[in-house]
Amino acid sequence: MADILITDDEDDIRSLISDILTDEGYSCRTAGTAEACLAAIEEEAPACMILDIWLKDSDMDGIDILKSVRRTHPDIPIIIISGHGNIEIAVAAIKQGAYDYIEKPFNLDQLMVVVTRAMETSRLRSENSELRRKDASSAEMIGQSIAYKGLLGQLKKVMNSNGRVMLTGAAGSGKEVAARYIHGKSNRASGPFVTVSSASIEPERMEIVLFGRESPEKGVEPGLLEQAHEGVLYLDEVADMPQGTQSKILRVLVEQAFTRVGGTEKVRVDLRVISSTNRDLMHEVRSGRFREELYHRLNVVPIDVPSLEERRDDIPVLADHFIAALNKAQGLPLRVLSDETKALLQTMRWPGNIRQLRNVIERVLILGDGTGPIEPSELPAPGDGGGDQGDMTLSGSLASLPLREARELFERQYLMTQINRFGGNISRTAAFVGMERSALHRKLKSLGVVTTARGGARVARVDD
Repeated sequence: MADILITDDEDDIRSLISDILTDEGYSCRTAGTAEACLAAIEEEAPACMILDIWLKDSDMDGIDILKSVRRTHPDIPIIIISGHGNIEIAVAAIKQGAYDYIEKPFNLDQLMVVVTRAMETSRLRSENSELRRKDASSAEMIGQSIAYKGLLGQLKKVMNSNGRVMLTGAAGSGKEVAARYIHGKSNRASGPFVTVSSASIEPERMEIVLFGRESPEKGVEPGLLEQAHEGVLYLDEVADMPQGTQSKILRVLVEQAFTRVGGTEKVRVDLRVISSTNRDLMHEVRSGRFREELYHRLNVVPIDVPSLEERRDDIPVLADHFIAALNKAQGLPLRVLSDETKALLQTMRWPGNIRQLRNVIERVLILGDGTGPIEPSELPAPGDGGGDQGDMTLSGSLASLPLREARELFERQYLMTQINRFGGNISRTAAFVGMERSALHRKLKSLGVVTTARGGARVARVDD
């Protein structure tokens, strides 16, 4: 149960505050020494603390306790009680992260206002933490293809290390989902997952956004780095980060500390950094657009996230997952894919990758009649948000060819499409097209089609 922990070395002060707050419906615990206070927190973290600066017969004072609690339970709002003449110390406590302070002898109305605000802050922080935990745990990895299993194996190897990971892959391929999966399955899962949109942070705003600031009017405003303490900082599309920002991020990675804007003391953070990019970062380094030292700091464990075309076997599974998720989140119809629709989705090209597939499924569910299986006719046409259904159409190029050449061109394109659909699996392709495996091998050879290292097919080159 959420409660308030009151720590003061004077019995009458503890009793007075506890009685007042209990009458207002709050649950209270009390402690008379620093040791009793820390023991109470260890037993169960309170929703809010009221803490006296001076504690007799204790090895620690209120500021020491404040610093300790801020390290272990940064979301607990701490209200400092200070006697007359200790205002400068109280202000210093605010800079150390205290929520507010009340001067003795305190006004009861003022006490209730501050406590009410602090408890609301506690509630919101608790809700945000829970949402972050759910967000991380809901980063499901969906698939069954060879490419997917290879990716999953790599992610599992890095989950419980603290090594920096660089996720590479095309836009929409699921790099952030992979990053959230690492976080959600790691020993940092209870900590935050904070995303830095690299392109959106301008150099002149970067220090405030990342480092936070301190001011007499607003106290401490934590930046993204501080918010990621004991969790993961995700640098999204890091190649887009302005060069001025790159140098400052590099300094934080080296020192593991920073100073808030307007502050004087170093803030140390314990966080793991995961980055992503859809570009060739070494090319960016050679072009002078990305700092080489930052590249080496971030690229400790590189992991390639395959495109949707490299994991075509996963398309029906992903589509079913999106249908269920959209039904739960938006109340859209819970429909199934017809076999023909599954086959068509697997033969399409998806330049927008998993993100594009999700958008197509959402569009079909919104615009469809909500009944029966999803049929191929409901899929958007190429150029209208749908996947590209191949390199050619049954017009122009085919219509101008003699029958033999047109048939050969069609067979080559058809078989390459099916091989790509089944990730290069010749046995499954043969079963689908209705041919013996050996006959399919002979047909591919006659058409000049070879399978690729990535599990697809291409037209043979002269040097093959």
